[in-house]
Amino acid sequence: MTASLPRVRREALLEDGMESPILTTSDSLTNFTATTDDMKLQNTTCDKVPSHPGFIFAYTLVFLISLVLNCVTMRVYFCTNQRVKSSVTVYMKNLAAADFFLCLCLPFRIANYATHSVTVRNIYCSFGATAFYLNMYASMIFMDFIAANRYLKITRPLETHALQMVRTARNFSISTWLSLLAMASIYLVVFLQTSWSHDKNTEGFGCESLFSPKVKLVYKITHSVSMLLFIFVLVSLILFYWGTLKKIRQVQLSTQTKSNSHKFNKSKRNMLVLVVIFCVCFVPYHLVRLPYAFIDSTSQAFYILKELSVLLSVLNACLDPLIYFIFCKAFRAQLNLRKKTESSAAGKDQGPQISNMLSNIETKVSTLRHESVI
Repeated sequence: MTASLPRVRREALLEDGMESPILTTSDSLTNFTATTDDMKLQNTTCDKVPSHPGFIFAYTLVFLISLVLNCVTMRVYFCTNQRVKSSVTVYMKNLAAADFFLCLCLPFRIANYATHSVTVRNIYCSFGATAFYLNMYASMIFMDFIAANRYLKITRPLETHALQMVRTARNFSISTWLSLLAMASIYLVVFLQTSWSHDKNTEGFGCESLFSPKVKLVYKITHSVSMLLFIFVLVSLILFYWGTLKKIRQVQLSTQTKSNSHKFNKSKRNMLVLVVIFCVCFVPYHLVRLPYAFIDSTSQAFYILKELSVLLSVLNACLDPLIYFIFCKAFRAQLNLRKKTESSAAGKDQGPQISNMLSNIETKVSTLRHESVI
């Protein structure tokens, strides 16, 4: 509109100090449009990082339950004077440590949901996510070690495989932690060097919106290796369970070892529990996670589906104490010992109370007798 006015006439109006209402209205509309665009951008940024109160509640509930269960487990395994007599106990201790540290990573994830702060997202996407996935894959590997140990004990009861030796179990555990730490450190270092101080595309979902091209490459390589590791563990668990079933069929067909059929059936049930927990927690996550890592999707529904699969994987920290109770006799013995100790301590506390009650009754009876004589 202002462009249609003659230039000479417009300059005359400005020299006389008389701004045209048309000019003023045009400038106001321009400023209003710019302000509206900024507000839309801010609102879009806030909406693009959804808080999801349902996820906050679910993760908080899982955190509290897993914290209680894993604190009990850590106390049984690391705060008692029990000696490590089997390789299963070594793997169980490492699995308990992985679950406990995974539980401690959940507050970072909850804070990432609860706030839109870029600093909180940086902390979670660098340190929190690294520790989270490190301990999750450590749990998967130690579950596989436990299953392999049980399989060897059932199928080769008279032999001692290297995997069943305490020293070998400790070496495998140390190698597992070092390998996972090396892989996680590569991602963490590249993220801190290239993504922490760079401009953030806060319009995306999750940590992927913060990634530089180098971090994206490391991210895809890491998830590809993790997928191969998951497939290896899943296939080995299925093979161990299948081998256990074959052994049990042989035992049931044998007339000489019918007395041990109940023991083998119990071992089959234990292996089934392990496989079910693994499939429920980790199969949905990997079916969603790998496509999510390679497909640049801006769909919020795909993002929520990925987060639901992550929530299922976190349930592993709540279900693993069931594995400890089923597979480890030392764990059950420690729980029974604690119960007996508490009951004996309660009996000792009640002993003086009972004796005091008896003495009071005797005193009252003697007093009554004395009064009756009088």
